[in-house]
Amino acid sequence: MSLPVLSIVAFAIAIIISCVSQINVGFLSIAFAFIIGVFFGGMKVADVAAGFPTNLFLILVGVTLLFSQASVNGTLDKVAKQSVKLARGNVGVIPVLFFFLAAGLATIGAGNIATTALLAPVAMTVAGNLGISGFLMTVVVCCGANSGALSPFAPTGVIANGLLARIGITGQAWPTFFNNFIAEGFVGLSGYFILGGYKLFSRTASRKAVHKDDRLLAHEGPFTWDQKLTLLVIGALLISVSFFGIDVGMGAIIGAVILTVCRASNEEAAVKTMPWNVIVMVCGVTVLISILEKKGGMDLFTTILARFSTQTSVTGVMGFVTGLISVYSSSSGVVLPAFLPTIPG
Repeated sequence: MSLPVLSIVAFAIAIIISCVSQINVGFLSIAFAFIIGVFFGGMKVADVAAGFPTNLFLILVGVTLLFSQASVNGTLDKVAKQSVKLARGNVGVIPVLFFFLAAGLATIGAGNIATTALLAPVAMTVAGNLGISGFLMTVVVCCGANSGALSPFAPTGVIANGLLARIGITGQAWPTFFNNFIAEGFVGLSGYFILGGYKLFSRTASRKAVHKDDRLLAHEGPFTWDQKLTLLVIGALLISVSFFGIDVGMGAIIGAVILTVCRASNEEAAVKTMPWNVIVMVCGVTVLISILEKKGGMDLFTTILARFSTQTSVTGVMGFVTGLISVYSSSSGVVLPAFLPTIPG
């Protein structure tokens, strides 16, 4: 068996295993990379290890650590609950508010998964109290969170932009974010109308909202000093990255260190809540992809994909294939590292 074919087989096995088991495919991919590269490809161990995406790893660690600290000290939860006050008296506004709240939290760095986990309990409580469809609330929260997923500050956006940079595509971070935001916004808005969100503006529904905030926020005090400092650090990070070109990973790590030194958050608890499983998955799959690129497997994989599409249908085919795999596997941990490198070919 030739090296390109062997690398493709290993790659296919890794994807299949990621779909049908709980094994972290990152470790499996690293093992495959060393077996193929060293034992079959005659590569040195250092050459295989060079495929590890160090810069991407540091960015992911920095961003997820900072926002894990913001979650641990209650800052993100406080922002979510205080934001509900903005819809006082208007039940029909509440699903829209949760869409933009989810979009905002995901965009500034919390990411789609953490944002959904954070907002789901609050959103479902509000929906239950006010008679809002649980499915409607699910649609707006998930679409809102996904609309901010490809922000340059969010983990999935960091992964996507880091992988694109490896294949020479740069300067597309914000266009990608806005295109995704528009697409998810269209889906969320469609769900809002199809599921009857506009009907919530009736007087009967609005009267119920008067008591909703008091019940939900009865024990919510003002922001503490730790939480204010956390918001200040996050704001400084956004400004420094957006206007002064500071590396988002280094900026996030510096911000996390500031919070730790000032004892504004429990660093040990934050580190435990970081998505290490996804970080290892992304980095491990990237190491295997680097072997495919060096041994001709990526060219073969691209050729196979091209056989199932034409120039006009290729985006639809890729969207369907990656969407189908994402149902069973990790979108950011497996699908992005596996398929983004095929774009040039």
